[in-house]
Formats: sequence, C-alpha cells, structure tokens
Amino acid sequence: MAAAPPQGLVPDDQGQLRCWWCGNDPLYRRYHDEEWGFPVTDDQRLFEKICLEGFQSGLSWLTILRKREGFRRAFADFDFHRIARFRAGKADRLMQDAGIVRHRGKIESTLSNAKRAVELVDEVGSLAAYFWRFEPTPQQRPRRITKRTLTQAPPAEQAKALAKDLKSRGWSFVGPTTAYAFMQAMGLVDDHLEGCVTRVAVEQARAKLVRPR
Repeated sequence: MAAAPPQGLVPDDQGQLRCWWCGNDPLYRRYHDEEWGFPVTDDQRLFEKICLEGFQSGLSWLTILRKREGFRRAFADFDFHRIARFRAGKADRLMQDAGIVRHRGKIESTLSNAKRAVELVDEVGSLAAYFWRFEPTPQQRPRRITKRTLTQAPPAEQAKALAKDLKSRGWSFVGPTTAYAFMQAMGLVDDHLEGCVTRVAVEQARAKLVRPR
C-alpha cells in the first residue's frame, strides 16, 4: 500500500501532489499551477490583485476567479491611471454589472485606491518598487512551509506593516489578511507546500527575479 501524502498535499490522477486548497476545479488548479506564488512586477497586475483580494473579503477566491474577466472589463483591465479618471456616477453603473461582485463599498474602494496608486507611483516610481519593499528576508520565513504553518500562523509582520502603510496613505480594504494573501499570490513569499509540484518552479522564478527598485 502506498504511503499517504503529507498533510495538505493532494495527488492528481498522475500522482502529482498539489496544495490542498486548489482542489479539483480545473480553473482553480490552473491558477495554482501557473500563477499563484510566481513573482509579479507588473504594476497593473499588482493593482488588480490587491483590489480583487479586497473583493474576496467574505467570499471564496474561486468566486472571484470565475468573475475575473468580468472585473477586468469593468475596471479597464485594472489600469489604475484610467480608473482614476472615471467620471462621477461610475460606481452606480458598476452596481448594475452582473459580471462582478456588486458590493458598493468594495467598488468605491477600487475607484479610490486607483487614485492612491497614481499618487504612490508619482512618489516612488512604480507599485512594484513599493510592494517589493515588504518582501520578507529568508530569516523571517518559516523553516518549512506546511499546511499547519499556513493555517495556524497569523499574517506575517511584513503583511501587517504593508496594510498599515497602505491605510496611512488612504487605501481601503487592505487589512493584514488581505495584504498577506496578496503577498502569497504575487510571489513576495512562496507558500506552496513542501512537496508541491509547483514549488520548485516558483523557487526558480524567484531566484531569477531582479527585484524592482
């Protein structure tokens, strides 16, 4: 009898092990394999993710993932310079868009955060340069990434610092849990479990990355 896989790792039909949270949904699995944890330095994708993490609050990420193309259409592919120029009344129109999550507070937050993003780029040069300041050092990371580590540990201190700094700049829907989920997805940390089929590829991508300044 084959040994059971380590806790938190789930085998597919070919015996490859993945993090438990992506389950068997093809869209979710593709997101796990091709996006989650790979380092991102593109400002629009970074802005998209911090906004979508805010929309996720109280929902599952799969719900947001299934509506992501709708969000992209509604929010100009998350070009924050364009969003910052949206005219008054845009939130009302977006509240009628069934392709997104129609939560007025989250919609208005995205519109406001776009303006804050423009201000941040004017100050530091890029969102990438700003966000990557909060990447933890290897010494600040757990020795091993396990399901227990991810489900029982509080958000990293760097995520708390990021959330606090964003809020001080007028951003909203950016608490520590949201900030850490953003860091996980955008590759500021690699939280694929030890033994996950994708972990090696993510580590290789992080090793090659030139950190934005």
